[in-house]
Amino acid sequence: MGQKFKAAIALIIVGLIGFVLGAVANLMYFQLIPLLMELFPLLFSTEWFFWGLVGALLAIVCCLIYAYLP
Repeated sequence: MGQKFKAAIALIIVGLIGFVLGAVANLMYFQLIPLLMELFPLLFSTEWFFWGLVGALLAIVCCLIYAYLP
C-alpha cells in the first residue's frame, strides 16, 4: 500500500510541475517575449538567440525536475 501511495504522489507532483511549466510557457509566449521584442528588436530578430533562450530554459527545468524527483 505504501509503494502505491508513493507512486501516486510522484505522479501528482510531476503533473503539478507540468501544469506550472505550461502556465509559465504561456506567460512567456504571450507577455514576456513580445515585451522583450519591443525593448530589444535587433537582438530578438535573430532566430538563434530565441532558440538559445528556449534551450537554456529547458535545461534548467530538466535539472530542477531531476533534482526534486525521489
